Amino acid sequence: MNEPFVEVNDLTIGYRNRQGQIVNVLRGVSLVMPRGGALGLVGESGSGKSTLGMALLGHLRAGSQVQAGTVRFEGVDPFALNPAELQALRGGRIALIPQNAAESLTPTMRVGDQIVEVLQFNRILVGAEARDLALELLGQVRLPQPEAMFTRYPHELSGGQQQRVAVAKALAGEPELLVLDEPTTGLDVTTQAHLLDLLAEIVAQMGTAMLYISHDLGVIARVSDRVAVMYAGEIVEVAAVTDIFARPTHPYTRGLLASIPRLTQAGIPKAMPGQPPTPGEHGTGCSFTPRCTFADGTCETVAPTLDAAAQPGQLVRCHHWQTVAKIEFSQELQQAFHKAVRKVEPEPAVELAGVEIAYTRQGLIQRLRGLPEPPATVSDITLTVHKGETLALVGESGSGKTTIVRTIAGLMLPRMGSLKFKDYDLNVGVDRRPLELRQQIQLIFQNPDASLNPRHTVAEILDQPLRLYFNLSRSERRERSIELLERVRLGPHYRLRYPGQLSGGEKQRVAIARAFAAEPQLVLCDEVTSALDVSVQAAVLDLLAELQAEHGVTYIFIAHDLALVHAFADRVAVLYQGRLCEVGSTDEIYTPPHHPYTETLLAAAPRPVPGLRPHLLGSDVPELAPPPRGCPFQRRCPRRIGSICDEEAPPWRVPVEGHRIRCHIPLDELETAQVSAAEHVIPLEPLSNSVSSN
Repeated sequence: MNEPFVEVNDLTIGYRNRQGQIVNVLRGVSLVMPRGGALGLVGESGSGKSTLGMALLGHLRAGSQVQAGTVRFEGVDPFALNPAELQALRGGRIALIPQNAAESLTPTMRVGDQIVEVLQFNRILVGAEARDLALELLGQVRLPQPEAMFTRYPHELSGGQQQRVAVAKALAGEPELLVLDEPTTGLDVTTQAHLLDLLAEIVAQMGTAMLYISHDLGVIARVSDRVAVMYAGEIVEVAAVTDIFARPTHPYTRGLLASIPRLTQAGIPKAMPGQPPTPGEHGTGCSFTPRCTFADGTCETVAPTLDAAAQPGQLVRCHHWQTVAKIEFSQELQQAFHKAVRKVEPEPAVELAGVEIAYTRQGLIQRLRGLPEPPATVSDITLTVHKGETLALVGESGSGKTTIVRTIAGLMLPRMGSLKFKDYDLNVGVDRRPLELRQQIQLIFQNPDASLNPRHTVAEILDQPLRLYFNLSRSERRERSIELLERVRLGPHYRLRYPGQLSGGEKQRVAIARAFAAEPQLVLCDEVTSALDVSVQAAVLDLLAELQAEHGVTYIFIAHDLALVHAFADRVAVLYQGRLCEVGSTDEIYTPPHHPYTETLLAAAPRPVPGLRPHLLGSDVPELAPPPRGCPFQRRCPRRIGSICDEEAPPWRVPVEGHRIRCHIPLDELETAQVSAAEHVIPLEPLSNSVSSN
């Protein structure tokens, strides 16, 4: 094994709270990484993952300080460096790829100039030499037309393109260590898959070590040699990636893995009970004790140490790991899924017929000149959603999913076609809809931070719909808000908290409680779990399923995680460039025949299986608009059959009643050319066990 060039020894980082007490975020963390190793770091929000990653860069959040222990990068302590030395270390030898590329790019600087700036600082390159290398880096990260991309501003790029620019900036200094903090969260599956392939190629060529922080365990399975699992500021298990996924030994690791939705397994995964402790409230024994089915009196009073376990190189922090290891995880996993109980009525809840939506409209001068209308963002959408049903809308970013639900909610108006909810006409804005209709249709946004007023307490947030839609007294509203909080498993004490005092999962639960405070009949869910840990995600899916079973609500559910859709939806509508490609039941969508675009999405989806990667189909270059005629997917289609795809709109083909595929390829040829979702993988090169912990 190579000598470690990154070494963390007994690191404790804390901050002083308002009472003047030291609250530790990291507690006695020890870790070793050799040159070229790839370590995945997983755990729920608040476990200390990002704090540990930033510590390798010598960075602490405001008010935090190192209480004990050391960080060494080839013998150098980043916390002992002066500002100039630390800046040189960060920009050159260690680089960060953050979760939100948009926030890491300067909005007023052109993309190329930002990369040139990094090159000039770290590699003493100027003028044409720096520009040429910046263009080379833009090409290396597979951005189309590097010369054109060089002159664009960040807001002119898609999310996937912004993330590739962030990768190019990080690689400009030829770093020896990359710290990646959730770099693919929020990206659609095809962009994510191609970006991960790109990172793997570049890291292999440069011999760069990688610390990959993520709550997406499918991604971790693909990119890591070894995995470290964190809980309440401690490392509770470290092992080779194959052992973590096949033979997890810590109960917490098993709980995380059981919470993952599976592409080949219908049903909602099992959610872990309880919540992780807040910093400083982990107790004197094992911090996982309140949530652990194996816990006993020893666990409550004696803190376990990180000791060697059954597999070579495996370390685990648990008093009962031998008992846990005897239980075959594959058998435990088979019992971890359950079907949502719902009653779907034949009565239509939502009907869309020939709907066309555009963000831009012709002005008077353009109309007088007889110029054609600009292309519609969404076109020819005809769908029926039945009462009590869950319809999922899937597709890459820009496919029109959010545009459709915002139009149903009345935040946008269609340019053509009709939208109905029961007997109500939805072709009017929300401000012109009757109060009863506004009550019955509720929208849960992707980002609760953007939808919850930070200056209002949870009590005030829940009180608004109760005052607006119901004639209740103050005491009745208070009682109802407590019932809502208990229904989403938060409890009455959360009423006095502000959104800034809640975790991401807690904020999303408040957003769900607010939506259900109106007692709606249609709930529009826009990526409501995309930023949540897998354990919280499973709990939110359970909650949504329970509320649907109790109240008979209808869901339109947007997601880019196809495994999540398989777990939760009754039917799926696949969109590309605002056009429907395929509609069918969940089981039909996930088995051949598929539309070639559906096949592309399934092929790109990550799986929590080490040693496999998606079999990518088609181009990874995004399109800004559909072609003027023919099939919308013609330019990227891996199964294009000729000029007919360019010239003629494809017909709808019906494999079975209720399943529609819009494609020129005959059904029998589609089916013989395709494989099931389970087979859309190819083996990776053997993984090396190159990361360890002390």
